[in-house]
Amino acid sequence: MGTPDPSRAYVAPAWPLRRTAGALARSCHPGPVVAVTAIAGALGAGVGLDALRCALLVAAVLSGQLSVGWCNDAFDARRDAAAGRRGKPVADGSVNRRTVWTAAFTAALLCVPFSLACGPLAGATHLTAVAAAWAYNLKLKATVLSWLPYAIGFGTLPAVAALTLPGRPGPTWWAVTAGALLGLAAHLGDVLPDIEDDLCHGVTGLPHRLGATTTALLLPVPLVAASAVLALGPPGPPGPWGAATLAVAAPAALAGLLFARTWRKAPLAAAAVVAAAAVTLLLVRGTAPV
Repeated sequence: MGTPDPSRAYVAPAWPLRRTAGALARSCHPGPVVAVTAIAGALGAGVGLDALRCALLVAAVLSGQLSVGWCNDAFDARRDAAAGRRGKPVADGSVNRRTVWTAAFTAALLCVPFSLACGPLAGATHLTAVAAAWAYNLKLKATVLSWLPYAIGFGTLPAVAALTLPGRPGPTWWAVTAGALLGLAAHLGDVLPDIEDDLCHGVTGLPHRLGATTTALLLPVPLVAASAVLALGPPGPPGPWGAATLAVAAPAALAGLLFARTWRKAPLAAAAVVAAAAVTLLLVRGTAPV
C-alpha cells in the first residue's frame, strides 16, 4: 500500500507520445501518401530498377508526400477548424501546429538526399514536383493555377522512375502526358467535395471558379484523355490492356454524365472507375521503352 506500481510509472509517459504519433499519421493525408508512394514503387519496378534504386525512389517519394501532407494540414488548420471539418488532427487539437510544421520540414529535408540519390536529373525533377506541391498548399490552391502543381506532380512521377534507371534515355512522352492528365483529374476530384466550404473561406482555385456542377461533369474528361494517350501513344496497336481500358473509359464517363441529374455523385463514381483503369494501364504500359 502506498508503493508505486513500476509498470504504470513506466508506461504512462508513453501515451502522449503515442497519441501525437497517431495524430501525425492521420494528419499526413495517409490515403494519398500510400497511393502515390505505391504507384512510384510499381513504376520503378516497371522500368527495371534494382532493389536498392527502387527503395531509394520509394523513400524519396514517401518523404516528399509526407512533407506535403503535413504542410497542408498545418497551413490550413485555422480554416479547417472554422469549417468544422472532421478528421483533421491539427484543427481539432489532437496535435499542435508547431509539431506538424516540424514534421513537414523534417520530411522535406530528408527528401533532398533521398531524391538526389536517385540521380541528379531524377532528384532535381522530383524536388521540383515537391516544391510545386508546397506552392499549392501555401498559395496556388486559391488561384486559377491550382491545377498546375497536381499536373506537375503526377506528370513527373513516371519521369522520375525512368530517370532513376542508369542509362535510360528518358521517360516516354505518353507516360508523362497521361500522368499530368491524371493529376488534373486528381485535383478536380480532391476539391469537389469541399467547394462550398472553401468558397466560404476565400479559396478560389480553378474548380471553385467553375462551380461544383461543372467540375463534376468535367472530372471524367482528363481521365478518358489519359486512357487514350496511354492506349494509343506507344508505337503499335493498343494491345488487350489498352483496348480494355478504352472500352471501359468512354462508356463509364458517358454514364456519369447521363446520370448526373438523378444521382449527384454519378460523375465522381464514373471518374473512379476510369481512374482505376487509367492507372492500371499506366503501370502496365506507361513504362514501356522509348
